[in-house]
Amino acid sequence: MTKQAEFAVILKMNPMFADLGPDELQRISGLCHTQQLATGEMLFQKGDHGDALFGVRRGQIRIETGAQDGSRLTLNFQGPGDLFGEVAVLDGQSRTADATASEPTELFVLRREDFLGHLEREPKVALKLIALLCQRIRWMSERMEESVLQPLPVRLARRLCALASDFGSEVHISQEQLGVFVGAARESVNRQLQAWRKDGILDLQRGRILLKNVGKLTAVARNE
Repeated sequence: MTKQAEFAVILKMNPMFADLGPDELQRISGLCHTQQLATGEMLFQKGDHGDALFGVRRGQIRIETGAQDGSRLTLNFQGPGDLFGEVAVLDGQSRTADATASEPTELFVLRREDFLGHLEREPKVALKLIALLCQRIRWMSERMEESVLQPLPVRLARRLCALASDFGSEVHISQEQLGVFVGAARESVNRQLQAWRKDGILDLQRGRILLKNVGKLTAVARNE
């Protein structure tokens, strides 16, 4: 399978492109090229010019932002099959967060000028993109609600379940990163993870978490 064909498969799995036919997907994927990143290498920084849409072929990208006190907040993780950069590629404004490779990563890159030219020719793709951006806004609103209203076990369980849905039962993330992700101190995260380990819900390894009972974790995430 060619790289363009792989990108077409990724596009097909994304809600924005799911209803497009194979010929249309092939035309869009034909506009892309690939980019390699080493572990820890930055793809872009907050404030950089938004000039591309990215799809993860392999590896993982961490989306995060920083505060004036030097602390970091992880907003999301992007893994194989994920697309990101939709906002900046549309409005051409600066990036709203940093993007860094968590491991060796290969990306599909769709340049803004090429993508916008295609949207002008195919307005139904633009309508799909609007729907996807609305979905992202709802997602961010839910995360803000969680941080204010939900206790730590619920927030932590929801994040682990979300990561597991993308990356499987072996989640590669440090407790410190997870703490930033849910807005809690590493010590608090560790205490909760240790309690779940004793209950047989998960196991802890260096730099990763092995989910052993996703059913119980899902029940916690639902606050049941």
